[in-house]
Amino acid sequence: LVLVAGGEFIRRTGFKVPVQGAAGAYIPAILTAAGAFILFGTVYAAHGIYGFIGPALAFTLLGVIGVATIAAALVHGQALAGIGLVGAMVTPVLVASQAPNPWALFGYLAIVLAATGAIARMRDWKLLMAAAFFGAGVWTILYMTDAPGANLSAILFIDAVTLAVLALVWLARRDDEPGPARAFDWPSIVPGLFVAFSALGLSVDPAFAAAGYALPGAVVIAAMVGVALYRPLALPLLYAAGLVTVLIYLGIIPPTSIASDFSSGALGVDGLPVATSNALTLRIGIVLGLVFIGAGFWAARRFAAGTQIRAASWAAWGVIVPLVVLLALWFTFGNLDRDLVYAAATALLVVIFAAGGEWIARAEEPPLKGGVAVSFALGGAAIAGLLLMHMAFDSGWTTILLGAAAIVPALTTRWRAYPVLGWISVGAVIAVLGRVAFDPTIVGAGFLSTTPVFNWLLPGYGVPALAYGFAAWQLARTTNGRPRLAMEAAAALFALLTLAMLVRHAMHGGVIDTGAMTLAEQSIYTLIAIGAGAILVAIDMRSPSSVLRYGSMAAGVASVAFIVVRHFVVLNPLLSDESTGRIPVFNLLFLAYLLPAVAAGGLALYARDKRPKWYAQMLAVVAAVLAFAYATLSVRRLFKGEFIGLWSGLGQLETYTYSALWLGIGVALLTAGVWLKSQVLRVASAALIAIAVLKVFIFDMSELEGVLRALSFIGLGAVLIGIGLFYQRLLTRAAKEG
Repeated sequence: LVLVAGGEFIRRTGFKVPVQGAAGAYIPAILTAAGAFILFGTVYAAHGIYGFIGPALAFTLLGVIGVATIAAALVHGQALAGIGLVGAMVTPVLVASQAPNPWALFGYLAIVLAATGAIARMRDWKLLMAAAFFGAGVWTILYMTDAPGANLSAILFIDAVTLAVLALVWLARRDDEPGPARAFDWPSIVPGLFVAFSALGLSVDPAFAAAGYALPGAVVIAAMVGVALYRPLALPLLYAAGLVTVLIYLGIIPPTSIASDFSSGALGVDGLPVATSNALTLRIGIVLGLVFIGAGFWAARRFAAGTQIRAASWAAWGVIVPLVVLLALWFTFGNLDRDLVYAAATALLVVIFAAGGEWIARAEEPPLKGGVAVSFALGGAAIAGLLLMHMAFDSGWTTILLGAAAIVPALTTRWRAYPVLGWISVGAVIAVLGRVAFDPTIVGAGFLSTTPVFNWLLPGYGVPALAYGFAAWQLARTTNGRPRLAMEAAAALFALLTLAMLVRHAMHGGVIDTGAMTLAEQSIYTLIAIGAGAILVAIDMRSPSSVLRYGSMAAGVASVAFIVVRHFVVLNPLLSDESTGRIPVFNLLFLAYLLPAVAAGGLALYARDKRPKWYAQMLAVVAAVLAFAYATLSVRRLFKGEFIGLWSGLGQLETYTYSALWLGIGVALLTAGVWLKSQVLRVASAALIAIAVLKVFIFDMSELEGVLRALSFIGLGAVLIGIGLFYQRLLTRAAKEG
């Protein structure tokens, strides 16, 4: 007491302490803190060591000293308040009792919390306020670990006091403070976490749940939402309430649930539904969902023209919580195959979210801007629509309707320019991609008809392709931007998937997920890729788009990759000895080499002035190599028949024929290169003729005999002389024209 009195005397009189090096120290606060420590120690020693006083008196004295020390901080600074708060919070630990009374504990904590809140509010000491909330929260959680012996009323009392101190003391009139507007008050995070944690324990802890404490837990959550609504700076309470509600309702989904056991201090996944997945849980979920919808959309509209993060936060939790609750209730109580009752409830959510988004947009500044809050509301409507289709329809119709649903937000852009609308269409694409990745057969392998073309694959892939194409067309005329590009890419992708899946279905007898790929099937895919590249180039010329530009080149590059890897190596009948068919001309070689050669050459010509030079040259080279492969393999088939595997050997006449053929192709390429003014074809001609020359001198000389060897060299000489005369004439003409 002498130290405290001395500190107060020095503070009031301004007495200077003549101590070397202590001129800058705040002596009154130091003396008061020392006095507080001595008082704490004296009372504790009188009770805990010597037994001079009983627990009740010791508890009271320690509490009074702690609160008085906090009050003294008004004149001595925040550090002294911290000392007093620590002393006040450890008092229940220092004073043991044979008959602990929760009301005495929480009544005491309520007094400390209220006093600290008032003092912290006067001085705007955020750290002190957060520490006080932390101490009260820790005591609450420690007390709840005594479940089932914990007193529900005491828990609800301290939660109510915590929320009241936050709303009525700490945050009182803070919205009117001068200075830049704040989105939230960071000390509010602490009570939000602890109060939400207590609500989680009341709802999912087995002991509390068995006692029917889920309803009080829901009341605590609703109270948190109410405080956040009443005090906008208490925004962290909204996040805490929303998160704990999501955890509770994710926890009722079998077979895995999120549960806690406060008695053992555990929080995790226990693999079994919690005890509260009953009719009461269903009713509580409905009420909490309505609370979040009502509060969320009302607050989002309230802040739509002001603090965007508040509006977005309220709108987000206004859709997240109802959607999670609905999903959990459907998984737990509904029919996962088809449930029209839950589908009707989900349809109502779609309407509410869409109408809520429009309601919020009308309050924006400027109106109908389509900000983040509106995006959350309309995004929630889209997700609810996704759930609706899964609840109301079977697998095939769900995929088809999801694909067609991309049209709705695209059409809406005719009347509203909300940025989120285009992305909702993109979301529909992602949803359908997820479904076809999970089940490429659309309706399940057991229900897919074996009828070629006219089966579930046609509408399952074709309808989304058409819908995405229309959505891209519509977005190009309204909002434009990246969603339009994504929809164009999706339309092209699903168009290719439609053709590819129908081809595989037809070539494998109605089974698309088994069977090794053949060269014939791969050839069709290659032709589809080349055709897609040409179509995308044509569309890009009419309606320029970076997606179409790069998509067309990607299709061309993919087709070249197919040809190089699959046609020339993996599935080459020369290496695999696959049957080439019995028909002389229209056989596997025609489909796998000649048709792709014509297609690639045609695309090279068409894209020559429309795409980069390297792209057209790449296609031209591949076309030439394909034509060369077709001619060479056709000669092989002429001599060997249906099976042309390398291990069947080479005859002398066959060897000579290759030389003559390659020289002829070289001359043809040279002629085409001059006529088309294509340097690539002329270079390819030179390379092929060089290969033929090497073959004649290295291979034919050793393998051929007699007349065939002579004819080989005579033919080579004639061709080389002809090429020389051709170039001489060409150069002479160029000189005359020059």
